[in-house]
Amino acid sequence: MGLAVLATVVWSGSFVTSRALHDTVPPIQHAFWRWIIAIAAVAPFALRETWRQRRLLRGHLRFLLLSALLGVTVYNTLVNQAGTTTTAGNMGMIMAASPVLMAVYERAGGTRLGARRVTGMSVACAGVLLLVSKGSLAMDFAAGDLWTIAGALAFGSYSVLLRRRPPEIGGLPFLLSTFVLGALMLLPVFVASYAVQGGFEPTVATVSPLLYVGVVSSAVAFFAWNRAISIIGAARAGVVYYLQPVCVALLSYALLGESMGWLQVLCMGLILGGVVLGSARTT
Repeated sequence: MGLAVLATVVWSGSFVTSRALHDTVPPIQHAFWRWIIAIAAVAPFALRETWRQRRLLRGHLRFLLLSALLGVTVYNTLVNQAGTTTTAGNMGMIMAASPVLMAVYERAGGTRLGARRVTGMSVACAGVLLLVSKGSLAMDFAAGDLWTIAGALAFGSYSVLLRRRPPEIGGLPFLLSTFVLGALMLLPVFVASYAVQGGFEPTVATVSPLLYVGVVSSAVAFFAWNRAISIIGAARAGVVYYLQPVCVALLSYALLGESMGWLQVLCMGLILGGVVLGSARTT
């Protein structure tokens, strides 16, 4: 559980950086440079083992491509895009519904979903709907909230997919391979973004957050999360993920000055309560 806690706490900072950089670094460029930095951080430790396993990795290229697409190319890009139109606190709370999806996927193989699990998923979904509709339950969600929901779907799918990682593929070769493949898939849209929007000014205010998400939130947190999934499974690791909205709320309040009103507190209670019920081991 400790590795899952580490990844969850570290990832909480990613939502804050996505929000902090929303008006200085275009979302696509934010994502692309994040993975370039992550590759540079992981390569010295993973390159030799990755080279040894090159034939094995080629044999599982489809699995690696899908993992990279969901966990690297799509998930973080959607979160960065969400940061342009919604708060870091909202992103953290919506993403807290991901463990419910993990539990559904893991039980979809034939295990019956009990009343407690179904109730938990319903409560968490109600909290998400109430949050993104600002309490009205009208279908006029902010664009950033919808981007975050899409990111939650991608992350939940990635986490469950990790359980199918061939055990002979080492953790570091898997990490480096998916980072490289994910960055390559981002390259065409990065070039388009640069051509249309231009680049960004490399200052302390832009480079420091990129170093954080590249080294800590990518290299360190993804290794810890992937390892946790391999040991305890997606559903149990997902239980820990409920810590994220609390961490994000505290960080966004302290660093970005975002407020926390009664609606956010209520939705946090619904989402976290639903996640605990929906991700419980017993049915």
